[in-house]
Amino acid sequence: MKRIVVFISMILVLSSCGEAPKKSNEINLYSQRHYKVDEKQYEAFENETGIKINVVKANADELIERLKNEGENSPADLFITVDAGKLQKAKDLDLLQKISSPIINQNVDVDLKDVNGYWIPITYRARILVYSKDRVKSDELSTYANLTDEKWRNKVLVRSSSNAYNQALLSSIVANNGVDAASKWARDLVKNFARDPKGNDRDQVKAIAAGQGDVAIVNSYYIGLLLSSENEEEIKAGNSVGVFFPNQGEDETGSHINVSGIGLIKNAPNKENAIKLMEFLTSESAQKIYTNTSYEYPANPNVEPNEIVKKWGSFKKDKLDLNQLGVFRNKAIEIFDKSGWK
Repeated sequence: MKRIVVFISMILVLSSCGEAPKKSNEINLYSQRHYKVDEKQYEAFENETGIKINVVKANADELIERLKNEGENSPADLFITVDAGKLQKAKDLDLLQKISSPIINQNVDVDLKDVNGYWIPITYRARILVYSKDRVKSDELSTYANLTDEKWRNKVLVRSSSNAYNQALLSSIVANNGVDAASKWARDLVKNFARDPKGNDRDQVKAIAAGQGDVAIVNSYYIGLLLSSENEEEIKAGNSVGVFFPNQGEDETGSHINVSGIGLIKNAPNKENAIKLMEFLTSESAQKIYTNTSYEYPANPNVEPNEIVKKWGSFKKDKLDLNQLGVFRNKAIEIFDKSGWK
């Protein structure tokens, strides 16, 4: 009798070993993004596929540190940031794997892709200049460098040097023009600040409307958000400024851009599901939701920007490899520290 029990037990163990592990019907997403549009996208994906999305939100550096600490046992499948430089940093730390999907390749503008294939864009934005319609004429503006001219003394508004958008802009200037030129630009721009940097990009626009400065450096989508706001003060602030794309001359770099992008985690436990989500977010239907809700530019070339954004016209984009925004990040931070840009 004892032999029979042992024999049956062995059969059960062997049969259980032969069973294929159950596929998880979820995705674990580490995201820096904090926009309501993302929740709308995830809900649509869950309804379409039945795959549940679990989201962990924090700033990019905190998420990168968490991924490092978790190592091969990380539950994360995808890493989303609002800065290509942070994606490049994750790649350099060996936290990402290459992405392979014919659908994504078809969906995404080739000029916005990571040349090495470790991350993809879902949207992009330009770092533009906005100016007081009452006190500035658009033909007074030209380049980022022009903001250091004495005529802008005590008139320039911009947020803190600790902000990733400003760090990316300065990184691009280092990459395009060198350390000396970038250092001089930062030092001279500080002399023209209307006030010590504070607040977010919306606050710079509101400060122009309040007469605290005449020109500001902001991300393009913030103007769309202000103009479509339910808050009368924000609408008024958005209408008080004009939009200007700098560095548009024939011999100039074009306006600085950056992406919101996604990287596929090296040991993603739900890789197949994760790729499905990336395919979904770069599809035309999802891209239209981004453009009409967050006023970002679409990564899919078959999708038009929102009507508010289209009114600003097309612009020449800086063609810099966006990974350079990560390569020169530490140098940009060092320049900021030396320049007195708070």
